[in-house]
This record gives sequence, structure tokens and C-alpha cells, in this order.
Amino acid sequence: MCDNCGCNLTDANRHALGAEEHHTIEVLENLLQVNDIQAGHNREHFDEYGVFAVNIMSGPGSGKTSLLEATIKALPPGVKVAVIEGDLETENDAERIRRHGVPAIQITTGMACHLDAHMVHGALHELALQGLDILFIENVGNLVCPASFDIGQHRNVILLSVTEGDDKPAKYPVMVHAADLALITKTDLLPYIEEFSVGRARDSFLGIKGQLPIIELSAKNGAGLEQWIAWLLAEVAKRRPAAAA
Repeated sequence: MCDNCGCNLTDANRHALGAEEHHTIEVLENLLQVNDIQAGHNREHFDEYGVFAVNIMSGPGSGKTSLLEATIKALPPGVKVAVIEGDLETENDAERIRRHGVPAIQITTGMACHLDAHMVHGALHELALQGLDILFIENVGNLVCPASFDIGQHRNVILLSVTEGDDKPAKYPVMVHAADLALITKTDLLPYIEEFSVGRARDSFLGIKGQLPIIELSAKNGAGLEQWIAWLLAEVAKRRPAAAA
């Protein structure tokens, strides 16, 4: 899919590299090392201003932007947020966020199937971190690559919508391993999608990461949003004393 993270290199085509394989692996390792250094620099910025940075990951169409819109409305007055949006093309999602009066920076990645730390750092030059409580980073819709790149976030949140199937966590375990919280979204559709079992989805998540917190919610009718908001505010509270110090 892209040359940035090396997902064009697979066991099936590795033989074609021949003597170049060792060099290719070195380049990919160096790429990740440089990315991690930049991610640490991003995190220093967030910590300096007491900003809670959360990386939102999922496949396409799971409801990431709809969740952010519902979250903006549900947060208590005085909690200030900003959003970095990642997509291959268009500013559609950033425009949706801006309609709520929230700063939103769109990153268009072109061919890259994830955000990296350098992209996020570039976006930070367009954001005023001072006074912010939460920075949401909506990653590119992809169930594999976003989990492999540290972008400076404090927490990773993975979304699984009921329209995707309850077997997705087992099929894409890398992202589950990286997650600090799982959200089962679009639960308002459960009466119409008999094939999806919340119990099986939970078992699938917990079979991969046994202590992973899971929240069931709907951005449309608000069910479960209070738990999500409580989780966010608890994370914000952890950052404030350090920033004050």
C-alpha cells in the first residue's frame, strides 16, 4: 500500500528483493527510529502545555468523525479541544469539525495509509496548544498501519462499528494490541444487524488484550457517550498537574 511504512514488503514478494533485502529492512528500521524521535518531540510539546493527545484509529466508515462531533457537543463547557484530521485526500472531515467552532487541521497524506510523527508535527505549527485540554488526532482509516507509527499521542483509541463485523479484532490484532481503549460504535444499528454480536466482539477484543477497557456507544442517540466523556476527562485531569508544575 505504501513505501513509507514498508507494507509493500511481504513474505510473498520478499524473494524478489534478493541481495537488496538487508538494505531494505535497514531503511525501514531507520525510518521508524527517526519517526520515534519526532514522536517524542511532539509529546514534549503536548506535555509542556498539559494537552491530552489521543490517537483515534479504525477502518474506514466506523464513525470516527461522527464520534468527534458528538464528543464536542457532549463535553462540559470550558473544555477546549482541537482536531487533526488525516485522510488521503479532501478536507471534508476537517470542515465538519470546524462547523462546531473547533480548530481542525487537515493532513492529506496522498498515498500514505497512516499519519506519522512528522506529519503531525507540521500540523502543530498551525495550532495554538496553549489553553487546549484535548487534541484529537483522527488517523487515516486503516486497520493495520496507523498502529505501527508513534505520533506523540498519550493514548490510542480503536473504533469497531457494528456494521464491520464482530470478528474484526481477531483479524487485525496489531491495532488491538496498541489500543488503550476500544469503542464499539453505531450501537443504534444493533436491532437491524442481527449478525453482529456485542458479546463476540468483546470476547474477540479481550482474547487479544485481556485488560482492554471497552465502551459501547452511539454518536447518533448518545448511548454510552457519558462513559467516553468520563474517560476523556480523567485523562485530562492527569495532565494538568504536570503542566502546572
